[in-house]
Amino acid sequence: MSTAHQKLERHSIAFAMMILFVASIGGIVEIAPLFTIENTVEEVEGMRPYTPLELAGRDIYVREGCYACHSQMIRTLRSDVERYGHYSLAAESMYDHPFQWGSKRTGPDLARIGGKYSDDWHVAHLEDPRALVPGSVMPGYAFLSATRLDTGHLPAALEALRRAGVPYTDAQIATAEQAAGWQADAEQAYESELQELFGDNVQLRDFDGRPGELTEMDALVAYLQVLGTLVNFDTLDPEEINR
Repeated sequence: MSTAHQKLERHSIAFAMMILFVASIGGIVEIAPLFTIENTVEEVEGMRPYTPLELAGRDIYVREGCYACHSQMIRTLRSDVERYGHYSLAAESMYDHPFQWGSKRTGPDLARIGGKYSDDWHVAHLEDPRALVPGSVMPGYAFLSATRLDTGHLPAALEALRRAGVPYTDAQIATAEQAAGWQADAEQAYESELQELFGDNVQLRDFDGRPGELTEMDALVAYLQVLGTLVNFDTLDPEEINR
């Protein structure tokens, strides 16, 4: 005598519909609770949106396809942690649209590159990679040092990101063009203004070694130097990371 399941197996359409129904129940159980919470990513102390200069550098990073050879996600594997540092937290990419995690490592992971090398090293490496890393297959980006940074689009860029959920304020958007120049000012004359807008953990200096010029190299180096520096893992409560 055939069981109900055996009878169902003889009817392909009905069997397929039953599979879809059962799978849907599992999906609803997992997905539905996410609609009851405001944010699925736990906030971590120290994280902030990119400054206009850092955001411009990130756009250049994406424009030049750096993500094709460099990931920005340190996995929890021992080999990753020992080589690059603390594994990446979801909160570290909460203001990235799109995020730059990646999986291709023709070059090293850059999630913790900030502060590892000096600005001069980054400039020299970007201009002529093989001068510092013999055998590197990375192309040179010397033109960035000679290209003036276009800041005209920055207010619109911050406004667009705010619509995507990045908490930029009206003041940050209104001063975006000026703030990009303030951060790369060799005299650091606008330190208080920048800190009032973006907090104390903003790096101010002439990043490309060309005082008086705001270049795409300034922006890209500023972006690289902030990666992985906003969260203080020495003081971070492990329970806060894993909750």
